[in-house]
Amino acid sequence: MRQYQILNFKIMSKVIAIANQKGGVGKTTTAINLAASLAVLEKKVLIVDFDPQANATSGIGFDLKDIEHSIYDCFIDGTKPEDVILKTETPGMEIIPSHIDLVGAEIEMLEEENREYILDTVVKKVKDKYDYVLIDCSPSLGLLTLNALAAADSVIIPVQCEYFALEGLGKLLNTIQMIQKNINKELEIEGFLLTMYDARVRLSNHVAAEVRKHFESMVFDTIIQRNIKLSEAPSYGMPAIIYDANSKGSINYLNLARELIERNKN
Repeated sequence: MRQYQILNFKIMSKVIAIANQKGGVGKTTTAINLAASLAVLEKKVLIVDFDPQANATSGIGFDLKDIEHSIYDCFIDGTKPEDVILKTETPGMEIIPSHIDLVGAEIEMLEEENREYILDTVVKKVKDKYDYVLIDCSPSLGLLTLNALAAADSVIIPVQCEYFALEGLGKLLNTIQMIQKNINKELEIEGFLLTMYDARVRLSNHVAAEVRKHFESMVFDTIIQRNIKLSEAPSYGMPAIIYDANSKGSINYLNLARELIERNKN
């Protein structure tokens, strides 16, 4: 964990990418709800919505039509991230929104020098103001995800407790190893997060057991259970902990936030 000294106060900041090239595994759900839970636990958190679908942006209540500046502007035009950050209705949680224009960013970056480090340059300008910066990655292993992993101190990998859960994880792990070797030597795997778990379904238990067998202590103790409130909350523009603090999903993510904080204690 990196440490910074400012006016005799030690500020610790950690940048965590939430990545898996498979879609529908709970990346955005995790970004929103983990950030909100950390904020409830009195941590200052920034979400970087780095998915052109901008679901993290809309999922916490912003109308995409009203977004004037986004991570795309920081990425391509050099807009200061301070001018893009939006406060959310959850105290302590802020966001750099995304935009569909980010789809074309990979093509626009092709001729850029050090194109793998563009997001890292953006994040470094503001990360010292936060305890945690969570990057919600797109479902791919392209240049956008490469940028996210280059900017991150660690990566959380959501794994859904469903059929084909382990499919593609090998490619992701190979990509992470490549980045550790060539681009970001300090990148660590924060942990594998089991999502969409249903204790009543034999397959969920089998997948959870297989993931723990393969990755052992790298798997978070906290499991995110299937919960209708987690699905409903984004349609109301709220994290689950604000929408229904007593729901299983809210409690799961609050436990995950506590586990993350505990893991990162010095």
